[in-house]
Amino acid sequence: MKDQIENVLNEIEESEGVRILYACESGSRAWGFASTDSDYDVRFLYCRPTSWYLAVNLEAKRDVIERPIDDVLDVSGWDLRKALQLFRKSNPPLLEWLGSPIVYREVTQVAEQMRELAKTYYSPIACGYHYLHMARNNCREFLKSDVVRRKKYFYVLRPLLAIRWLEAERGVVPTEFARLVEATVEDHKVREAIDALVCEKAAGVELGTGPTIPVLSDFVYAELERLEGTPFSQTPPKQPIALLDQLFQNALLES
Repeated sequence: MKDQIENVLNEIEESEGVRILYACESGSRAWGFASTDSDYDVRFLYCRPTSWYLAVNLEAKRDVIERPIDDVLDVSGWDLRKALQLFRKSNPPLLEWLGSPIVYREVTQVAEQMRELAKTYYSPIACGYHYLHMARNNCREFLKSDVVRRKKYFYVLRPLLAIRWLEAERGVVPTEFARLVEATVEDHKVREAIDALVCEKAAGVELGTGPTIPVLSDFVYAELERLEGTPFSQTPPKQPIALLDQLFQNALLES
């Protein structure tokens, strides 16, 4: 699969006229609980020649590259300029990409420089705001009936545990789900239910539908109620941009 992913990245560079600076795994494989038939969620950052950015209609140009999703590969990436705009807002998915334990390509210092700058641009409030909205929306969409797709618990549990990580002032939220569980779940019944679900998912095919898991549903609803009115409900401020301008300009010179 690494060879196949490398071939796809090379094809994107050639057909799109871009340079891929960083590519990693996201989703269940990066989180640590992939099923035997989980696809590969490849995410990447790229930049174009300097002349592409020197355009009157720059804002109208597309700054995302996506390939058709199939049963094996889900590949998409962000233009570096777009990524840095989101980095300025402490965008959690981008921070998770930079912290992915599975890296397919890292050919310049851009990703490492962004990890270093995270010390300046990381905002627990901004990340908490994102995770809280994600947990609310996913709970509303996936867990409101008596029969649910059981893997969807992860899409509510992970942002809720991320908020607990932030509340403990532990820094940037880790990509690996196991680290979140270890650091933030003290109730042994909740822990056992999470561990059982992780083992079930990792041992076989994608989890199908089934009845709700009461201990996990109770935990989810209690956490969502607890978080009402917290600072994570507030819109975070924007951070300065000068350091990101310099990083972007240096990246263009390297490319």
